[in-house]
Amino acid sequence: MQRRMLTKEDEASTGGEEIEVRREDQEKINKFSTLHQKETGLEQELKNKQKEKEDLEEISTELELVDEDEKVPYKIGDCFVSLPQPEVLELLSASTENIDKDVNGLEEKLGEIREEMQGLKVALYARFGRSINLET
Repeated sequence: MQRRMLTKEDEASTGGEEIEVRREDQEKINKFSTLHQKETGLEQELKNKQKEKEDLEEISTELELVDEDEKVPYKIGDCFVSLPQPEVLELLSASTENIDKDVNGLEEKLGEIREEMQGLKVALYARFGRSINLET
């Protein structure tokens, strides 16, 4: 994780004056921090869902090469059940659709969080200028 710090010249250019941090400012800073943590968690969850979707699509492609009469093990919970190949493809397709819905929901939540974070950034930078660092 790369951190951006103010250089000595940047610190000097802020004028060295202390800006009082009001309660509402601190609440905005705390809200920004909370949103940043949520954003990080959602990004990781989104990455995992996309990987899972990619894996399911790869498995579906491999199963298309299997004979239709052949039974294929399919994992349900903690056990495997032998099912006909067309049924397994349908189940995989349904799983992929569910993951797509999850991914869309996560992307929507991320968009809302980023929008709110941007609003907080604007308000806090307007108040504190260069004396606050909200770059993530």
